[in-house]
Amino acid sequence: MLMTSWLAFAAASCVLLLIPGPTVLLVVSYALGHGRRSSIATVAGVALGDLTAMTASMLGLGALLATSAGVFGALRWIGAAYLIYLGVRLWRAPVALAGTEAADVPPRRMLLHAFAVTALNPKSIVFFVAFVPQFLDTARPLAPQMAAMVATFVGLAALNAFGYAMLAAGARRFIRRPATQRAVNRAGGGFLIGAGVLAATLKRA
Repeated sequence: MLMTSWLAFAAASCVLLLIPGPTVLLVVSYALGHGRRSSIATVAGVALGDLTAMTASMLGLGALLATSAGVFGALRWIGAAYLIYLGVRLWRAPVALAGTEAADVPPRRMLLHAFAVTALNPKSIVFFVAFVPQFLDTARPLAPQMAAMVATFVGLAALNAFGYAMLAAGARRFIRRPATQRAVNRAGGGFLIGAGVLAATLKRA
């Protein structure tokens, strides 16, 4: 893979990842509630989710989703329902008193939540199918190029999630009042619910 192509792919991936989506909202909500200790689990979940989505794309699942309305619709509804479920839970989450921690959530559950939100998004798989080929050099072996792109995107996604988690964890010191915490929970929950509704109602391109 040519260095120029790799740099272009990395730059395009950075732009894509910096735009907040459901995954970032979930990472931020956990960081606000549980601080820096949540970052390892959520970042690992994001990395595994993107690795799963990109690997599925490379193996041809993206082509199947692009042509099979049934498979696409099923995954879309599963992902949308999960986003709405997480949004409702965050909206209704109890507010910790000043100086106390939020209710404990096992790291494994954080990891699974981040993984599910990231991986259960058929739009992402189809996007990777359309996005990656633009940077492939068909005159060279494809497998090493694809492996480099997967490693690059997953690494950048993990760094992006970690950066958002650290920023949110740092902001916790300024979000101690119950009213502020409640507003943050409801804003994050509302965004997740909205993302779920949007994912369920979007028509196929």
